[in-house]
Amino acid sequence: QVHLEESGGGSVQAGGSLRLSCAASGTIWNTNVLGWYRQAPGLQRELVATISSDGTTTYSDSVKGRFTISRDDAKNTVYLQMNKLKPEDTAIYYCAGGYPNWKYWGQGTQVTVSA
Repeated sequence: QVHLEESGGGSVQAGGSLRLSCAASGTIWNTNVLGWYRQAPGLQRELVATISSDGTTTYSDSVKGRFTISRDDAKNTVYLQMNKLKPEDTAIYYCAGGYPNWKYWGQGTQVTVSA
């Protein structure tokens, strides 16, 4: 059984930083690609970053240069380091696996950035 659990969300002022963590259990760690999505109120879910098993990363244009995705295979954990946060980064952030259909999701963690 696959389980993803996010942590690390919270409230921060613009310009601040947060680090999200996603602990994965089950066979999902063998999945080639893991990712972070986010969803702001009234908007569609947006793919923020992905990381493959060989460490290859991708980022949306909106976070490129500010966010960094990484993974620790020893801990079965994927991270999202978020720097220079902006109010428009406010959203629920989700960890996802089961690429390419993204069939596995965590429960989400709220990130709120105030001006």
